[in-house]
Amino acid sequence: MKDRVSGFKLSTSHFAKFWLIEPNIIFLNHGSFGACPIPVLEAQQRFRQLLERQPLKFYRELEALLDAAKSQLAEFVGADASDLVFVPNATTGINAVLRSLSFRPGDELLTTSQEYNACRNVLNFVAEMTGAKVVVAEVPFPINAPEQVVEAVVECVSPQTRLALLDHITSQTGLIFPIRELVKELSDRGIDTLVDGAHAPGMVSLNLREIGATYYTGNCHKWLCAPKGAAFLYVRRDRQSLIRPMIISHGANSFRADKSRFQLEFDWMGTDDPSAYLCVPEAIKFMGSLLPGGWSELRARNRSLVLQARELLCEVLGVAPSCPEGMIGTMAVVSLPDDGSGFEKVRSIPVIQDILWERFKIEVPVIYWPAYPKQLLRVSAQIYNKIEDYEYLAEVLPELFKEYDAI
Repeated sequence: MKDRVSGFKLSTSHFAKFWLIEPNIIFLNHGSFGACPIPVLEAQQRFRQLLERQPLKFYRELEALLDAAKSQLAEFVGADASDLVFVPNATTGINAVLRSLSFRPGDELLTTSQEYNACRNVLNFVAEMTGAKVVVAEVPFPINAPEQVVEAVVECVSPQTRLALLDHITSQTGLIFPIRELVKELSDRGIDTLVDGAHAPGMVSLNLREIGATYYTGNCHKWLCAPKGAAFLYVRRDRQSLIRPMIISHGANSFRADKSRFQLEFDWMGTDDPSAYLCVPEAIKFMGSLLPGGWSELRARNRSLVLQARELLCEVLGVAPSCPEGMIGTMAVVSLPDDGSGFEKVRSIPVIQDILWERFKIEVPVIYWPAYPKQLLRVSAQIYNKIEDYEYLAEVLPELFKEYDAI
């Protein structure tokens, strides 16, 4: 089999010119780390130049710049700016919350079987340190309805449940959880919620006030397309005095009364490059300017494209969709063969993700989930993608499985 499928012509989306992504690759993995548009990168470079031209002046003015950026981000995610702080990534936000709270032996920390590995590791660490117990709600997959998520979580609640760590959008399976319903069910039972919203900003319309979570953290570098190292942590007003940053610095003993300690501590944890945070408003503005309908049209366009991609891939692979369309945002997964007819037949060969990249220049994640040999292929859709990208993938996959079935 040749490295390029016969008849395939590489074409470029009209919007690809705004990104630095190499034009000779098929990039279907926006969900992993995002991709920052050139105009936003240029804005970041301007902030960096300001910093280096007069560092003292820049840092004297930094708090006001951060406040302005937080204000615009807060409007975008439906929160009050005083309830948000910047963090480098959602995992840092999860760490800040879980490692600030007090637990004791017998307490139960609830999560689901689809929680992101890095965040699950934080939960495990805290449980080991405090003697608390991690309880895992088994969310079915494939899944028929979002109500199954709620049922699975509620069934695991007990009088000892102190906190629930929940994905808003799962990384491995691309499912949008019914987060408002989950938060309400748990809140009604007196249980605080920590929502891992790493993929949510920019993929779905967010209103943190309506969601009602006690704690919520989300990345800005993924679907919002800010530079790497930009995320936020939301903490409900009545819990802010409990939450401390991972780095303790000057804000810990500040005498200022014009801001909460929550804001003062997170705003300054030592010298670093804050340009990614400051570019969040530029990312919101730029991405919202690409289509006449702004962010609403952008989200709808990307969702429509990923649903088309899922339908196409399911058809060529002869598999059923793993979840209803209502649980899909701008990422979707399809199951790959795991019955001995594909790559798992020969353990020594590279995984399919490597082969797709090395031979066909298709960047798309393949995940052994929930465990080997079951495989999921996850596609993302961003405005620089086009249906031809997925058509090429759909042409490649069946041929690859035929090729390796003969080994």
